[in-house]
Amino acid sequence: MKTINIVRSLTLAAALLGAASVQAQSPDQIAQDVLAKNPVIDGHNDAPEQIAERFASDFSQFDFRNTLPTTGTGSKVMHTDIARLRQGGVGGQFWSVWIDPELPEFEAVQRVIEQIDIVHRLVDTYPDDLQLALTADDVESALQNGRIASLIGMEGGHSIGNSLAVLRQTYALGARYMTLTHWKTLDWADSATDAPKSDGLSEFGVSVVHEMNRLGMIVDISHVSEATMNDALDATRAPVIFSHSSADGVTSHPRNVPDAVLKRLPANGGLVMVTFVPSYVSAENRDWDAGQKAETARAAALYPGDEAARAAHLAKWNEDNPMPPVTAKDIADHIDHIRDVAGIDHIGLGGDYDGIRFTPDDLSDVSTYPVLFAELAGRGYSAADLAKIARGNILRVLQGVESTAAQIAKKQK
Repeated sequence: MKTINIVRSLTLAAALLGAASVQAQSPDQIAQDVLAKNPVIDGHNDAPEQIAERFASDFSQFDFRNTLPTTGTGSKVMHTDIARLRQGGVGGQFWSVWIDPELPEFEAVQRVIEQIDIVHRLVDTYPDDLQLALTADDVESALQNGRIASLIGMEGGHSIGNSLAVLRQTYALGARYMTLTHWKTLDWADSATDAPKSDGLSEFGVSVVHEMNRLGMIVDISHVSEATMNDALDATRAPVIFSHSSADGVTSHPRNVPDAVLKRLPANGGLVMVTFVPSYVSAENRDWDAGQKAETARAAALYPGDEAARAAHLAKWNEDNPMPPVTAKDIADHIDHIRDVAGIDHIGLGGDYDGIRFTPDDLSDVSTYPVLFAELAGRGYSAADLAKIARGNILRVLQGVESTAAQIAKKQK
């Protein structure tokens, strides 16, 4: 009996010691450990647009291993390069291929192909660090090879010029998600930031979703109206994503996801890739952003044709009205809310780096993901939870979309 008691005591002591060692880890250490094993797959980064606009797609004019120098750009430093992706624990990136929604159809199709070409050229130019990923298996292969999986996401259905044939060809070129709209309502899908035409999706819009399911392309419903969100969820047979949106229940904004839609995600299997855009994640910042835009319009009316006077007016306004701070805590509040409404399996990250004017104070570029993960660890998120947010959930969506396409193909034989 004494021997049994000793064994039990030693077992209990070992268990307590193990628990104590886990508890002894700081949030920063937990974040670093999780990201070392589960590097982030981020849903949205606009570096291709920056390469096109800053450098006219001339790869001799920049070094993507380090974009911190501003030589030749005449503008702010980019948020993204390979060194900082590595520092931030990023192992996969959906590169956004965005084009202006105002472009005519024929030009939109050309421009999106040119943007897709930028991603392919990036991968070809930096093969030791980047690897093109077309499937979930490709993403895992990149991890095993020590490279950053590079996926392509089209931002806006205007990219296909109202043509399912163009949709199919962009998929053939490597696009693996398409955001159904950008800021402008289309003939077949309503945007969150424009007047509606179809009260959601038109009949053709439903056929776009069905064709994306057949191809194995993720349906992305960031940027769309709530009616379009619901119509897409009704039409799809595969999981969807919000590639860069946050929770409307925390910050009311047309670009965020209402609770009623969040509640539908468990049945669909999709997820919200929480974005870092300050005006989407903070009500104070949203109001400041609206005020600044209004003042910009006012300055244009006060000083027509006088750029210097407009600039001076806005500089004075900005000095008198500093931007309200936004930090990782604000992002974590949105993650908390989505977890509470939809569940931990329906959260990812879509920073929108290099596509936004401002960033949170402590999430200034792609090197800073560990700051957010430390914040979440400090709130009690387990290592398993953090791994799901970092990559597990989006990998599940990729696999689900591929599985749906395979099932459709099998039925059509």
